Amino acid sequence: MTTDASAPWLIVGLGNPGPGYAGNRHNVGFMVADLLAERIGGGFKRHGKAQAQVLEGRIGPPGPAGRRVIVAKPMSYMNLSGGPVVALRDFYKVPTANIAAVHDELDIDYGTLRLKLGGGDNGHNGLKSMTKAMGPDYHRVRFGIGRPPGRMQVADFVLKDFSSTERKELDYFVDRAADAVECLVTEGLERAQSAYNS
Repeated sequence: MTTDASAPWLIVGLGNPGPGYAGNRHNVGFMVADLLAERIGGGFKRHGKAQAQVLEGRIGPPGPAGRRVIVAKPMSYMNLSGGPVVALRDFYKVPTANIAAVHDELDIDYGTLRLKLGGGDNGHNGLKSMTKAMGPDYHRVRFGIGRPPGRMQVADFVLKDFSSTERKELDYFVDRAADAVECLVTEGLERAQSAYNS
C-alpha cells in the first residue's frame, strides 16, 4: 500500500495520561511521542476537537521536502484511544495508511522493535480500541517490553515502571524507536523494517 506523499502523517503515542502512569511500560508510546516533539522543536497543546495533546511539525529534510506530521497523545486512557485518534484523523484529513501507533508489545523482547502495517491487536487495549474505531489498516511501531516474570499478571506488569536495569537502556531504545518512526514517514515501511526490525 503506497501512502499519498502530500498527505500528513498522524503519529499516535499510546499511553495513559497523568504523572502516576508516566514511567509505566504501557506508556512507552508517550515517551517516543515526547522525544519526537523535542526533535521537531515544539510543545504539545490540547486539541480543540479531540481528547488529545498534539504537536504539528515536519519530519525529514528542512523546508517543503519534509513530511508534515501531527504527533498525538490521546488523553482518554489507553482502552479508549480509538475515539481521539479518529477525531484527529478526520480533523487533519489523514489517510488511515498514514497513521502509525507507537505502543508497548509483550511478545517481543525488551527494546526490540518491529514495524508493520495492519494485523491483530494481540490483546493490546489501545490497538483494540483503534481497530474497533477505524479498522486495522494502520501502521504499528511495536516496542518490545517482554513478558511478565513468574506469575505476575500482564495488567500489573504493563502498569509498572521499567525496572532499574531496563532504565539504563531505555533512553537508547526510545531514541531508536523515534528514529524508526522518522524513517517510516520519510522512507516508507520496507526501508524502515529493514533498518529497524531487529
